[in-house]
Amino acid sequence: MVGVTTDYISVGGNRHPGAADWDVQTGVLAFGADNNVALWDPLDKSDRGIYSLLVGHTDKVSAVRFYTCPSSGSKFIITGSVDRTLRVWQSQSPEMHRYALVATLEGHTGSVNAIAVTNGTDIIASGAADGTVRVWRISTHDQVKGELLDTINMTPRFFPLSLSLQGLGDDADKPLVLAVAGTMTKVHIYVSENSSKPEFKRRAVLAGHEAWVKSLSFTQDKQSKEGDILLASASQDKYIRLWRLHRGEANAPAPIDDTDPLLGGMEPTLSNKAHEFEAKGSKYSITFEALLFGHEDWIYTTAWNPDPKRQQLLSSSADNTITIWEQDQASGVWMSAERMGEISVQKGSTTATGSAGGFWIGLWSPDGKQVVSLGRTGSWRVWKQDSDSDLWVQKFGITGHVRSSNGIQWEPTGGYLLSTSADQTTRLHAKWVRDQVSSWHEFSRPQIHGYDLNCIDTLGPSQFVSGAEEKLLRVFNEPQPIAELLERLTGFKQSGQNFPDTAEIPVLGLSNKALGDEAPVEEDEGKVPAEAPAPSFSSTTNHPPLEDQLSRHTLWPEHEKLYGHGYEISAVAVSHDRKVIATACKASSIDHAVIRLYDTSDWHEIKPSLTAHSLTITDLSFSADDRYLLSVGRDRQWAIFQRSDSDATTFTNLVSTPKGHSRMILGADWAPVTTDHVFATAGRDKSVKIWERSEDNFACKTSIPLTSAVSAIAFLPITYKGSFIIAVGEDSGVISIHKIAAETFEVAHVVTIDREVSPSKTITQLSWRPVLPEAESKDQFELAVASEDTSTRIYAISSMLA
Repeated sequence: MVGVTTDYISVGGNRHPGAADWDVQTGVLAFGADNNVALWDPLDKSDRGIYSLLVGHTDKVSAVRFYTCPSSGSKFIITGSVDRTLRVWQSQSPEMHRYALVATLEGHTGSVNAIAVTNGTDIIASGAADGTVRVWRISTHDQVKGELLDTINMTPRFFPLSLSLQGLGDDADKPLVLAVAGTMTKVHIYVSENSSKPEFKRRAVLAGHEAWVKSLSFTQDKQSKEGDILLASASQDKYIRLWRLHRGEANAPAPIDDTDPLLGGMEPTLSNKAHEFEAKGSKYSITFEALLFGHEDWIYTTAWNPDPKRQQLLSSSADNTITIWEQDQASGVWMSAERMGEISVQKGSTTATGSAGGFWIGLWSPDGKQVVSLGRTGSWRVWKQDSDSDLWVQKFGITGHVRSSNGIQWEPTGGYLLSTSADQTTRLHAKWVRDQVSSWHEFSRPQIHGYDLNCIDTLGPSQFVSGAEEKLLRVFNEPQPIAELLERLTGFKQSGQNFPDTAEIPVLGLSNKALGDEAPVEEDEGKVPAEAPAPSFSSTTNHPPLEDQLSRHTLWPEHEKLYGHGYEISAVAVSHDRKVIATACKASSIDHAVIRLYDTSDWHEIKPSLTAHSLTITDLSFSADDRYLLSVGRDRQWAIFQRSDSDATTFTNLVSTPKGHSRMILGADWAPVTTDHVFATAGRDKSVKIWERSEDNFACKTSIPLTSAVSAIAFLPITYKGSFIIAVGEDSGVISIHKIAAETFEVAHVVTIDREVSPSKTITQLSWRPVLPEAESKDQFELAVASEDTSTRIYAISSMLA
């Protein structure tokens, strides 16, 4: 039986305030990651990061809530998405960490923005960009299903962005209060007389905010003896307002003293009007309680501490801070007790000017002793309260790409993995090894760019080249602190060469400059002096870098730019002897559909360019002995160029097949043999073809039919027990592994990775971790996978031919 286990999932969180929730009972944190739902246990002692992605939605996930069914005790995750549906995932007990899709709720005609649940009822509410709030009942008899009970149209029409639901009282059929806010300045309060047949009627409209309200959250007032409820509302006006929901008559406000020279004859600016309503024979009132100010930009989320002994409110804001608010015991005034994040001296642009900065989500841990926040880079940061010093200390969280992961490449000996993405970053992942435990983490962010990155290849253990949506390629060198960090935490040693210092990005610049490099000022970009760099972190840390260290202090200095192409770079490949770089760019004519070669000894372009194609070249690959360069393209043809024996930089066109596939060819790779060369091509025509050298041509030996367009292929870099092993990735996210007998070319299907643990969108690249030729007896291999669903994964595949 072939075993496939997921060793590592790296993915960033969606920038949507409602798209995450931390479960109080199991400690699992669920968050939206593109169109998937990622599950992570931040309290896990082994620091393994994301352990599962739930696949089901067809568009970005924008709302996530945990929910426990009061009758059966079953645990669910309710998720909402831009695809206009809600999906219900049920925990597969007894293992509470696994969830399966059990129901889909349809009805909304716009993107779902918010979901509200409350303890002890089977009612959930969802708000969407169709201007409605829908009320559902989740029933678990026989099978799980959701029944639509009520649709509340927002009047005057606005889009609900946040909801909060709370029961009034303790009886089974208690009244429910629903707070709704969104693209207007007021908070609407709806009340239902009972929870068995909910009918929500608007009972109050709370005015006071001066901009859209982004977040609402109810809690029981822990200081109140009468069971009062507090509602926190946070807005783009930078303020948080607290409202008190009290059972009984409202206390009359103190009269204004007309003789007071300051207030005489003036209306109070903060009018404390009591909003009164009845439910189930009891009177209730809502009054304004407190105004919390201190944030300098939009506030995205608020959350109450789940610890029953502490009344604390956590807020996250676009000003790059998350704040814990507490009530002063003596005066009763709400004050900011703790601020975490980046309090920057030089304020950058604000959300008003289009900068999507700051923290989008803040959540409490189940015990109230940790908080996590999601920042603009899609990374989660963790702060833990240190009981001895009573300070909040940052721990390392999890990171990942937030847009399509476009390219991956292993370091030549398998020491680390590089991934590059349309989110304009390149990331270095490695395995952190410590006492009997190992886990994968991001150790460096070598490149933070201004263009979407398309492709990457390594030039040895401490250098790589990447191509982006610009006309040139860039070569980067590993800095000394990163080499030391990798050696200390991952055991990956590199030869004693002279490494440069870490880099910084100059203001208004695109190139990473090594610190201390005084580059000549280019004519078109004036050099602005950069801030003094913070001290290097690697000499002291005993854990992977934190997010702010990754984005500031782990850049690699840029070594070289390779010019020549006329359009965006589409493919790059480096020969195994590291002497030649082959590249291609997007093209709609023969003039641009050329392969340019660069000599790595002095980075000059080797002329002339290689021609064979008429449209974009999609993939390039060097044979194992570097004798041949294979190119495939959108024009359905593949071409092979032969390297000269006398001059290693000279290539000549050997053979090309105009109709290699019936539709465009998207992937190509060479099998690990140096005699009777064999290669594979993969196409939009749902097939992989295997070709073998016969005299001066290559003949198609066999074909592997698949279910959808094939977007990526990769041969295991050794022949394994007389067979070639090939991994195939499809447009649909399916990954399958096949073995091909080296002598007879007989194809056998080895395994298809289970849909539950596969990516949900197109596979962009596959890469086997390098193994030594003598690893014939090895029983486990690692396959890295990049996908358009933003994920970068590593699978361990064992017992391949058992």
